[in-house]
Amino acid sequence: VPRNYDPVLHPFEVPREYTRALNATKLERVFAKPFLSSLDGHRDGVNCMAKHPKSLSTVLSGACDGEVKIWNLTRRQCIRTIQAHEGFVRGMCARFCGTSFFTVGDDKTVKQWKMESPEYGEEEEPIHTILGKTVYTGIDHHWKEPVFATCGHQVDIWDEQRTSPKCSLTWGFDSISSVKFNPIETYLLGSCASDRNIVLYDMRKSTPLKKVILNMRTNTLCWNPMEAFIFTAANEDYNLYTFDMRFLESPVMVHMDHVSAVLDVDYSPTGKEFVSASFDKSIRIFPVDKGHSREVYHTKRMQHVITVKWTSDNKYILCGSDEMNIRLWKANASEKLGVLAPREKAAMNYNQKLKEKFQFHPQIRRIAQHRHLPKSIYCQIKEQRIMREARRRKELNRRKHSKPGSVPFVSERKKHIVAVVK
Repeated sequence: VPRNYDPVLHPFEVPREYTRALNATKLERVFAKPFLSSLDGHRDGVNCMAKHPKSLSTVLSGACDGEVKIWNLTRRQCIRTIQAHEGFVRGMCARFCGTSFFTVGDDKTVKQWKMESPEYGEEEEPIHTILGKTVYTGIDHHWKEPVFATCGHQVDIWDEQRTSPKCSLTWGFDSISSVKFNPIETYLLGSCASDRNIVLYDMRKSTPLKKVILNMRTNTLCWNPMEAFIFTAANEDYNLYTFDMRFLESPVMVHMDHVSAVLDVDYSPTGKEFVSASFDKSIRIFPVDKGHSREVYHTKRMQHVITVKWTSDNKYILCGSDEMNIRLWKANASEKLGVLAPREKAAMNYNQKLKEKFQFHPQIRRIAQHRHLPKSIYCQIKEQRIMREARRRKELNRRKHSKPGSVPFVSERKKHIVAVVK
């Protein structure tokens, strides 16, 4: 349609667009129904999950009673159950080709299982079992080679064909809670230990590279799938820290919103956002470059969320929690599922652009950011705000009544770092 864009001819263009943007923002909140379904079947809390590298509809979960289940997400039902370990399933990961997966448990074993169900009359048993000397707390598979890493008292690198590790990496003496391979620079790994360290290793040199010590313990970390040097760590002090591994002196961003320890974190395949699971019974979605979350999901029944995964098509989020359920959420709360007509698509894109154009207008921003929270979280947020304000006031008073320069300004990013060791 030929159109004259001369602003003199369209004097009410901005007010008209503003009204449309306001309506679009209100409708987005009206249609925000993120919860899709819950997968129940476990008889104990869900402790870990793994994605299938080749199939979008397959997801694996391990529980605290040693049971492993494989789920079909399109049918939303369990297709296979394995009694894998005695005690907890501490960690699991799928092989990069998707033909098998590995589990580690409290019974000091690493087991490799076939992804397909056994044939009729066949026994359900692992392909390989490795007996270790200590309890393993986590496992991750290399993205391109038949190599995997486990962590416990140390980080062990295993070849799939051998029953003893090809190298063991340690730095300090403490239990390591999780280990992750970098998806881009595939020979790099990161691990979190309970002595508040995040340690980076290079598999080729078979030595640790450097470590950063924080104020409190880091529970797990996740590498950005698009930028090789960026990773995000989930910490006990209610925050998440996004680091650039080249400059560990201060984090790139501190993400603050949770009101209890953050237990798990997973990146979206685009690398622009990540989802975090917390002890405060909620999951939050953070943009990588923002300090506050854009979305918070919770239900009345959901208890402490232990594990969380973002599906490989960037559409859904899975979280496993204490009360034996795996929940399926939309990554974009108000997105319409199913086939969109061309006019619907055009209207959606237009509304999106309008919302972006007017996103900083106070009225629109207020509506877009408003979320209903459970009373417990709401009260804790209020309490922490008061505590933060008191700390700030105390620091200001101390600076005011001290010799100039004796109380230095410490930025929020540097406050939480104790030291970086190379």
